[in-house]
Amino acid sequence: MMNTTLVSDLSDLEVLSPSMNLYLKPFAKVNISVSLPMLKVAGQAISNWEVMEKLRNMCSPHHFTLLRVAKSTLEFVRFEGEVENKTLVPTFVSMLDGKHIKLSGFSGLLKVTCGESKINFPSRHDWDSYFRDSKEHDETQPGERPDTVYISNIPCKFFMSKSGSTVSSDMIVQAFIVYGDIRNIDIPMLDPYRTDVQSAVPSNFRTFSYGSKLNFEAYIQYKEYIGFDKCMAALRGKKLVLKESDGKAIAATIKVEFDKTKHLSAKSIAHRLQEKKKIEKLQKDRERQKRKEKELEEKRLLAEKMKELQQKKEQEERRRKREEKRRKKQEEKRALEEAEKLAKRIALEERKLLLAQRKLESIRLLSELLDRVKASAQQAEVERLEREIARKAEDERKAKEDEEKRRREKDLKRKLKLEKKEEEMKTRLEQRKREGDFRKDQKRRKHAIKKLNPKEPLMSSVHKSSKSQS
Repeated sequence: MMNTTLVSDLSDLEVLSPSMNLYLKPFAKVNISVSLPMLKVAGQAISNWEVMEKLRNMCSPHHFTLLRVAKSTLEFVRFEGEVENKTLVPTFVSMLDGKHIKLSGFSGLLKVTCGESKINFPSRHDWDSYFRDSKEHDETQPGERPDTVYISNIPCKFFMSKSGSTVSSDMIVQAFIVYGDIRNIDIPMLDPYRTDVQSAVPSNFRTFSYGSKLNFEAYIQYKEYIGFDKCMAALRGKKLVLKESDGKAIAATIKVEFDKTKHLSAKSIAHRLQEKKKIEKLQKDRERQKRKEKELEEKRLLAEKMKELQQKKEQEERRRKREEKRRKKQEEKRALEEAEKLAKRIALEERKLLLAQRKLESIRLLSELLDRVKASAQQAEVERLEREIARKAEDERKAKEDEEKRRREKDLKRKLKLEKKEEEMKTRLEQRKREGDFRKDQKRRKHAIKKLNPKEPLMSSVHKSSKSQS
């Protein structure tokens, strides 16, 4: 499960490793409780989504980076909200604590209580009392005293090696050495045999899965108590933040505890190493046994293949003999059929020849008869053709006469039409000539009037001219 979120407010970041772009950001969480009314109608329900929307609107213009339901009962609903900056927590508390909200479908108001979330993180008293009171730990030995920090839910992306294939332990050392010298470090995710080793270790050891998660866990053991104490104090109530090359910042909610399992004690390391050697030896034995079984299987398969090839060869030989025998039978049968066909063909050709001879004789007899009939028929045909030619010549003569008559009538009509058009054109020309003479006469009159009295209006001149003419 991914536990990362994008961060927009970077004002409260604390530097962890500038070279790796790693920072720490304080938690900014609030707990919100909403009292629920008694449900009087069967089937009536309260929408947590509606309640969250009401809470978001009450905090406007501020907003939650995360708001989720932490607990839900018939009496109340508890929400857990995260904000951008720890300095905003009092603002959210003042905006929500003691307020009321109204939900659709309910007549009464729902009371809201809000307060800052307490940090679930071990204190110095916790680990001091644990190791002091424990009879199974020897505080003089590394790994059995407060010197090992256990961190889980770390995104692999934050400490990925340059090859991008796995988590780099050197990068973890580089990041956390700022709090003190590191004696030892263990990342279970990097050990492919850890899943087999865990079956041989005591039940209080945690289980791991190799390469199956997006997050990993790490044990960091410091040489001095002061380094352990600084690391726990620095990580108390903090998120791990990575600044990417594109300017975006990703925050991861990591879980930090002090180690109670003696994970990096000498006995545990030796025990894991011993179990690892046993598993490696067992693995080698298994691989050797698998190779032998594989070789035997290959030999067996080769023998079976050779046997199959021999069987196929024998089957092919038997098949070839059967095919040869079948081919000979088919050739004999085909030869016999060819002989029968040839005999039938010869008999058929002989019969065809006989029929052709008879047909030829019949044709000769018919030709002679037809020649005689043809001679008499030709004479009648000649007479008929002569009559037909005479008739056609008469028809052609009559047709030519009719055509000549129609041509003369057509020429006469065309001549009359042309004469009519010529008469019309003459009439039009005479009319146009009279109109042109009239226009010229008018122009001469106007010109003469202008010469006689150019200052008088045109109509007065025309009137005077008409009077003088009268």
